[in-house]
Amino acid sequence: MSRVAIHTLGCKLNFSESSTIVRQLEDHGFSRVDFADEADIYIINTCSVTDNADKKCRSTVKRVLKQNPEAYIVVIGCYAQLKPKEISNIPGVDMVLGAAEKFNMIAHLHSLKKEDKPLVHTKNIKETQDFVPSFSLGDRTRSFLKVQDGCDYFCSFCTIPLARGKSRNATVGETIEKARKIASKNIKEIVLTGVNIGDFGADDDYEETFYDLLVELDKIPGIERIRISSIEPNLLSNEIIDFVALSDKIVPHFHIPLQSGNDEILVKMRRKYLSALYTDRISRIKQKMPNCCIGVDVIVGFPGESEEHFLSTYQFINALDVSYLHVFPYSERNNTTAKKIPHKVSKADKMDRAERLRILSEKKKRFFYESQMGKLHKVLWEDEKHGDGSMHGFSDNYIRFESPYDSSKVNTIEELPFERINESGLAEAKLPLLNDNIL
Repeated sequence: MSRVAIHTLGCKLNFSESSTIVRQLEDHGFSRVDFADEADIYIINTCSVTDNADKKCRSTVKRVLKQNPEAYIVVIGCYAQLKPKEISNIPGVDMVLGAAEKFNMIAHLHSLKKEDKPLVHTKNIKETQDFVPSFSLGDRTRSFLKVQDGCDYFCSFCTIPLARGKSRNATVGETIEKARKIASKNIKEIVLTGVNIGDFGADDDYEETFYDLLVELDKIPGIERIRISSIEPNLLSNEIIDFVALSDKIVPHFHIPLQSGNDEILVKMRRKYLSALYTDRISRIKQKMPNCCIGVDVIVGFPGESEEHFLSTYQFINALDVSYLHVFPYSERNNTTAKKIPHKVSKADKMDRAERLRILSEKKKRFFYESQMGKLHKVLWEDEKHGDGSMHGFSDNYIRFESPYDSSKVNTIEELPFERINESGLAEAKLPLLNDNIL
């Protein structure tokens, strides 16, 4: 029996697709092993949002060859769609599969014998029209459910539409059936993922919206928590916010990309909103859900971003009632209009601005955690045992708790009082309370 291992770079969407691809291979007689173990075939599911992701792909191939020089290496994902020739030139790579071909890998695996020239199977992204449902199983206590793929937005810095194609999805009914399969596996939380999930229903074939999907998911028995991974502010409607506020299953946690708090830069980025709309979304969320956790994506060093532009972004975010930031120094990408914008920002300035925002993020996170102390939180414990003998879990509003490892707690939801923030910046409950069920 041939052994297969997969390594996933990038987003939650990639994790859902990796899990589906491995299950397809298992159905055809492959046996899954850990990526650190010796395997006959290694699959690298790539991201291409930043240059760093591209470099990670190359370093991963080198690591695999050290584990097993004779291993068959397949590279899939966004990087594979965008730069198949470049990947085929990486020593050791045997096959490159584009966006449409990755879900049909078994048809291309005629043998696991290494050839002199890598096999490359890609199509023009405009030919990628099908939506392939995916969800993760077995890797975590949560399942990532892919509800949408592709993007019709062409932000000036982004290559995702070129790597993923047009926005598309299955019907609400078909998506619900996948969620029911997850529910049957005793998984406590579903994370809804996609490229632009708020655009669910943009395909003219369906007259259904992301709100319609949430309403039906909320009815599924056996799933205790549903989490929205990331949603554009212009697609996060009052209707969605109000429904989440009333739901017992959809958790009070939003991740809302901002990218810049300066309207001039937002226009250059070709975003679909200005800062006033973003402020309005945050205000409504906090009005309806005061304990809601809100994460923010920010890009620093976009071409033309002056120190004054950056400071307006900093001040804008500082005034927002948000909980944490994901900060990305701008990374120039081929085939994007941003590459043609003059007045590039130096690497030193990008790193400096990123660091300032990361410090702000730590302050925001600490403030949010402190606002939640003394309250009861429902924590879903995860299976991973850390080197110090601890285990971690997340509350419904995304507070990360830490506790001594206890295998009986894995994949259970425990209601705990948030008593203190430990030296690692994680939440803890008093140990006697954690052990009340034993005492």
